[in-house]
Amino acid sequence: MKSILFLALVFVCVSCSVSKKNSFNPTRKYSAQQLQQDFSLLQQILKTNHPSLYWYSTPDSVNGYFFSTQASLKDSLTEQQFRNKISWAISKIRCGHTTVRSSKKYSAYYSKKRLPQFPLSLKVWEDSAVVVANLSRVGAEADKDLKRGTIVTGINGYSTKQILDSLCQLIGTDGYSDNFKYQLISFNFPAYYRNAFGSDSIYTVAYLDSLGQKQEKALKSFEAKPDSTAKQQGSPPREFERKQFRKLKLLNNRNMQIDSALNTAFLSVNTFSEGKLTRFFRRSFKTIKEQNVKNLVIDLRLNSGGSVLACTRFAQYLVQNPFHVADTVAAFTRQFPYKKNIKPWFIYWLSMHFSGKKYSDDRIHFRYFENHSFKPKKKNHFDGNIYLLAGGYTFSAATLVTSKLKGQENVTIVGEETGGGAYGNSAMFLTTIVLPNTGVRITLPLYRMVLNANLPKNGRGVFPDVEVKPSSTSIKLGVDAKVEKVKALINQSSSL
Repeated sequence: MKSILFLALVFVCVSCSVSKKNSFNPTRKYSAQQLQQDFSLLQQILKTNHPSLYWYSTPDSVNGYFFSTQASLKDSLTEQQFRNKISWAISKIRCGHTTVRSSKKYSAYYSKKRLPQFPLSLKVWEDSAVVVANLSRVGAEADKDLKRGTIVTGINGYSTKQILDSLCQLIGTDGYSDNFKYQLISFNFPAYYRNAFGSDSIYTVAYLDSLGQKQEKALKSFEAKPDSTAKQQGSPPREFERKQFRKLKLLNNRNMQIDSALNTAFLSVNTFSEGKLTRFFRRSFKTIKEQNVKNLVIDLRLNSGGSVLACTRFAQYLVQNPFHVADTVAAFTRQFPYKKNIKPWFIYWLSMHFSGKKYSDDRIHFRYFENHSFKPKKKNHFDGNIYLLAGGYTFSAATLVTSKLKGQENVTIVGEETGGGAYGNSAMFLTTIVLPNTGVRITLPLYRMVLNANLPKNGRGVFPDVEVKPSSTSIKLGVDAKVEKVKALINQSSSL
């Protein structure tokens, strides 16, 4: 009898669990009152705790954007519709670390769904869009018209410029460095397009053919199908899978290759957050020293930042003079009156009390990063020619490294303007605001960092010494134009 009751209880619990798990409805609409409450709370938190709310926009303009957004919340909306309104308002702060994300339930629901989407992967910049891949037609079925390198001029009656303007309105960046936005959109154009314009079963794509003539073509939406090959072929042992995954992840985070013919090391560092970086840096620069490599190519194009300490350790192998992380690292408050909606508030409250101190300017300064002098490494320091590849996704801590090397005699920065601000950004401690009704999450930075107070506060990134922009030709040929430019510069230097 007890066993029967136990099984019945388990069944009820499982049933309730499944029911709860499947109860999320992405089309659910929240009342205007709920949306108003969430947005009002968001404004209060930002005005209390954000360190740079009016850094690149005046109080009147920011408050005006907030007011117009609040006034537009007259009807019930889905979470996605509400999130787009928040994203539009937040982007006007011009802070790349203040980002808007969906609720946990929304993310969990769609992580398991394979939604129909726009069928082309596009590389975008300024008012340009070029096909990188046709998702619905590959291999022998590849589309002869919309193949890699094709210039797309519009979708569903909207020009490429109109589409990109709309997408960029929903993405924040440091100041006016829109290069960051273009790179984010390029990583997953179908998702960004669906978020702003919704899904269609058919898309009318305008493009230029091989003769440069304007053409149009109707494309069906693309829906990825589950891969059944693993089951058919038999799954490898789980331990093998885990080891291979860890190895591939490490290589994806950072890797080094040496081209003996060029006497050049190619060092890709795609994050400063993980990847056993300290050991990797130590081993890499030791190998470079032992092999007497004269040229070093550092690729930070996929590095959106991470640990400040990790990036400073990396910079110590490269800089010629001691440096401070920033001229100013300061917060306006360490109080959290809305701590119930800030996760995890206590850890950062505690950290700000131990690491920060209030000074005469009435701000809490993180003096270690303002005053501590990071000296160049003596052991295995690299003194040869450095070529640093940068682009729109070079952000936060990666921009810090780029800015410290900018102007150094043996350094040449190649590529595009960084997405991270050259003058500074708001970062260091990143908390998450969770809105009570919708569950929408907003990243909240707590410190303002002025990297170089001598630079103009114009909201731009670090500019390259040698600019190499994207082009439809390089995409069509599958050529990394920035790497090819670096190789040409190395050959040119070697011949002198």
